[in-house]
Amino acid sequence: MKKILFLTLLISSLFAESQLYLGAGYNYYNEQYTNNSMESVSLSDNGFTLKVGYGERKAYAVEFSVDYIDHADYSATPIIGHAKYGFNVAMLKAFDFDIYLYPYLKVGMGTGILDNFGEAEKSLQFGSFNLAGGVFIPIDKTFDIEISYDYRYTTYQKENSDLETNNKSDVNCIYIGINTRF
Repeated sequence: MKKILFLTLLISSLFAESQLYLGAGYNYYNEQYTNNSMESVSLSDNGFTLKVGYGERKAYAVEFSVDYIDHADYSATPIIGHAKYGFNVAMLKAFDFDIYLYPYLKVGMGTGILDNFGEAEKSLQFGSFNLAGGVFIPIDKTFDIEISYDYRYTTYQKENSDLETNNKSDVNCIYIGINTRF
């Protein structure tokens, strides 16, 4: 009996007011790279994000996103590359304080590749741990504007197997986008 009650509550909570949503937005990235010899370089880049999520705007959500980051000039960095492609998975907890805005916290992880335009041996894979805080600004029941700050701790694949440590970076990101809910 307890199992049936628990399953009924679980299913009803999933379909209560949860919605599928799609989003797109612009990112401003500031990345502080540190390579294995502890050299450090800071760069700012532009990025774009497409995402799909499932949840309630003022409660919980699961979110999947794809990032494209355009690296304008990487010639001075410890990690050479031209474009970054990432895939992220996150859990989001929003809060309803009976105000017009819905602030939220988000935690997740990501993976991707730092591409060197066709030179496969120079392309590097990376993984990241992501923390974010932001706000949903509802326009109506279907659309909302999202503004957030993301922190991503990123570790890159070793450039060659002789190195003892991986290259790392601290990414600070400002995101602004629009979501549509179904």
